[in-house]
Amino acid sequence: MTTHQTAMIMTGLAVVLALAHVLGRLARRCGQPAVLGEILAGILLGPTLFHGALSDAVFPTDVRPMLSTLGNLGVALFMFLVGLELDHRLLRGNKRAAVGVSVGSIVCSFGLGAALAVWLWNAHPAGDRLAFVLFLGAAMSITAFPVLARILTDRGIQHTRVGALAMASAAAGDVVAWLLLAAVLTFTGSQDSWQVLLILPYALVMIAVVRPLLGRFLAAREPGGTGAGARGPGAGPLGVLTVLLLVSGALSEWFGLHFIFGAFLAGAIVPRQGTERLRAAVADRFESVTWMLLPAYFTVAGLKVDLSTVDADGLGELGLILLVAIGGKFGGAYLGARATGRPGRSATTLGILMNTRGLTELIILGVGLQLGLLDADLYSLMVVMALVTTAMTAPLLRWSYPREMVDADLRELAAEWRAAVPRPQAGRPVGGKTSGANR
Repeated sequence: MTTHQTAMIMTGLAVVLALAHVLGRLARRCGQPAVLGEILAGILLGPTLFHGALSDAVFPTDVRPMLSTLGNLGVALFMFLVGLELDHRLLRGNKRAAVGVSVGSIVCSFGLGAALAVWLWNAHPAGDRLAFVLFLGAAMSITAFPVLARILTDRGIQHTRVGALAMASAAAGDVVAWLLLAAVLTFTGSQDSWQVLLILPYALVMIAVVRPLLGRFLAAREPGGTGAGARGPGAGPLGVLTVLLLVSGALSEWFGLHFIFGAFLAGAIVPRQGTERLRAAVADRFESVTWMLLPAYFTVAGLKVDLSTVDADGLGELGLILLVAIGGKFGGAYLGARATGRPGRSATTLGILMNTRGLTELIILGVGLQLGLLDADLYSLMVVMALVTTAMTAPLLRWSYPREMVDADLRELAAEWRAAVPRPQAGRPVGGKTSGANR
């Protein structure tokens, strides 16, 4: 790296952080997730304004790969944190509903997306027609798992059954969507088919072998009380978890599933029992890095979006894309939830949440652009669709799942968990600490 490149990457990152956090705070004041403002910042820094003069000056071509690398690291860290904070207890008794919501939203979205792709092919022929149809169907099936997690956290509903159902459904649905993408990559010759077959053994090894070993390692180093050990996770656990998420991300990328799911799985397999303080300390360390790196990813995505070329025909296509994207996800999730016994209000909320796109959608669209399955105009329209479907989630959520319902559900769930805690027998004291699972 030359001196000029070093100076430009630092300057560019400073501009990214300043604009992303200003627009992120503005988005929060408007009742939207901060990620929406960060994505918008990336688009504003792209060629949409001033015909690319601003982006060329701040982000020369030779520094963009380095900015992309920083953004990918930020996404990997964030996905690890999402997995780390996933509470498996919330899925007790709701697995059937999670499968129903996931399957319903995928089937409807993929079918409508594939049908739309047949029509869009005439105006946007790119690559192989069948690959284009399969890819657009997979793209419509995406729910932005990281963005959904942030919306749930901002609203304080990540620990409700509806929030857990949405997280589980989005996770399962996105895995299937990425498997569909891997099939497209195999079909187009961009991915070796035998590598995809290693995904299942990899996941089984992570859960059955790595998880118990990791649990014993971390439990032995769980800080307790006060002192140096309580101030941070220590170099050992922090280093092991960092290496785990990087290796897991690299393997899933090599398998064709994308590195974000490897990073998520690395966080999800970290045991919750006996590692409460250590997990909190690790999360604090990673979050202090993520806030700086994640906006870089949005900027890289925004550099490929040019809305200045959208004409009347493009607006018509955008309207149809939005209709298919919203209708497929909401209708499929709603029907899937109702078919598994969820009440109407809960099914409506799940349909709204499953429409959240954003970060994950940007990732899969970037893959399509890189492979030549999307042209620049269609890529830009799909990014706008991701922004609109993400922006509409928060206001609709306030209507379908108001604060008083959230508080009532949290109280009911806390009461159920307290009732499930074993009571000590008479004359038999119970020693030791109260674990995080029973708090």
